[in-house]
Amino acid sequence: MKPQYCSIFKSNCQGATSPAVFTEFICTKLKGSICQGVCDKTAIDIAGEMRASFPAFSGNRSGMEMHILRSLAQEENFDKFMEYIHTPEKHFRNFIKHNVENYLCTANTNILSIIKKNITQKHQCLVHATNTATADTKQSKGDVNMWLKVFSRQLTDELRFAENDIKGMNHQDITNFDFLQEAMEKSLGTVIEQVEENFASKSSISLNEFREGPDEILTKQLCECCWVQCPFCKAICTNTMKDHDGDHQVPFHRTNGINGWTHRGTDNLCIGFCTTSVASDKEFYPSHTCSKKDSCPYKRYREAGPSYECWSITPDNSQLPYWKWFVCRFQSDLEKYYNRKFHGRGEIPQAWRAFTKEQALRSLKLI
Repeated sequence: MKPQYCSIFKSNCQGATSPAVFTEFICTKLKGSICQGVCDKTAIDIAGEMRASFPAFSGNRSGMEMHILRSLAQEENFDKFMEYIHTPEKHFRNFIKHNVENYLCTANTNILSIIKKNITQKHQCLVHATNTATADTKQSKGDVNMWLKVFSRQLTDELRFAENDIKGMNHQDITNFDFLQEAMEKSLGTVIEQVEENFASKSSISLNEFREGPDEILTKQLCECCWVQCPFCKAICTNTMKDHDGDHQVPFHRTNGINGWTHRGTDNLCIGFCTTSVASDKEFYPSHTCSKKDSCPYKRYREAGPSYECWSITPDNSQLPYWKWFVCRFQSDLEKYYNRKFHGRGEIPQAWRAFTKEQALRSLKLI
């Protein structure tokens, strides 16, 4: 408390009244809390604004996934595709953070207006707390200690500020609480002007300013769900509950080759889709190191172990053109990535090569 008491001592030596010293000290302590409170509320507001105005964030995780797939196809960045396929949660978080950062850079006018509104709201709360503390203390014929208690209690839901933050100020000999209120309002006006200066320009706004950034808020809202992936093709379970009852499932599976699956004893990457395979009489090996006797019929895939028994894969012919286009577009990249080939039993059908990117994007509407 040495710096604070030194400041009080200097103010008194310069002839300042007790209320002026008292309010200056409180407002100095409040400044950081006001800035942080404005940032916290602004982060919430930005997240709300983006959920309302960004189609990718307006629904649930499955809806965002469609936009991610669209973005991946338009960008045609193989490394990002692999991040999405193998570490989807990381990719979703990066997608959210990237869009929030772009928004902070491009929507400067709108963000500054949100900040200004929140500064005004915090100022009004502080003035209200001052008025309430003054009225209650006068009515109860209380002292400065009571004033501080009421003032702090009024800010409980607005700012990270407590009576202990100004410990040592309750010794002040203040009896004129109307004068205290007037001095407080004057000091608050000065502090609010300083806070407004802190947020006056675009350069003052970044994700580092927020205790919990809008990207983190959006991630909590959109990514607190199931992230279990299909053991065959890496498709993500679409259940919105992280620990849900029942089986994992997705509306569309993918070709197993994008997960590096090969035909037993060859370097031939698989082109089969899970939904087609589980309707066939073929068998698969849950582990590439197991022997012939450890194979499992696709029709009884649930018997292949814990990773398989909790999945519900409907045996049908659903094959999203998007993944056929992906395999053809990135055939050489996939072959290099897995050190395997789409040839032999994994030869890509000529019909797949006819799919254009536009057709692949249109097929996402089926999801």
